[in-house]
Amino acid sequence: MDAKQIYPSDVAFTPSVKAIQARKGSRQSYEHMEEGGSWQTHITPDLKAFVEAQTSIFLATANAEGQPYIQHRGGPPGFLKALDDKTLGFADFVGNRQYITLGNLADNPKAFLFLIDYAHRRRIKIWGRARVVEGDAELMATLMPQGYKARPEQVILFAVSAWDSNCPQHIPQRFEAADVAAALAERDDRIHALERNSV
Repeated sequence: MDAKQIYPSDVAFTPSVKAIQARKGSRQSYEHMEEGGSWQTHITPDLKAFVEAQTSIFLATANAEGQPYIQHRGGPPGFLKALDDKTLGFADFVGNRQYITLGNLADNPKAFLFLIDYAHRRRIKIWGRARVVEGDAELMATLMPQGYKARPEQVILFAVSAWDSNCPQHIPQRFEAADVAAALAERDDRIHALERNSV
């Protein structure tokens, strides 16, 4: 947390945000939340499990002028790893080579991760600071998913400042294609077994 922050949620609840909350009637409930310490500042076992199950994440950065940018990153489960109770990391694979995220982080290390699990209708918001690490073969080997056919270019490390879990309201329930295919194959196997037994 920055020195001027009292609560972990102050990373998002700036004075302007709090003024709007007061005007719209939600400030009192958020004051109770702040006093109860509901936002976390460390990676808990539950967050680690959620993070390492993800196959798709969104990383937000902003340049020196404050212009925001959101980049999608994906890979097999575990491509985003918790390295300790304050640090997340992933191997950054070669993509379209625009390097907007890298340029933004060179000017402004503040970053944000948005993770969403559509099947279970859960989303996690993580505030922190990110940095690019190049030329660290050992770290790259730790973060590179085993057997994944992608070419890593650098590592991105994310130091967690605060995180919060949102309610499931308005999250559409969707399922991964592989999960649907597995469920259908299991159903078909069961149907074939029942048909064989009924003959």
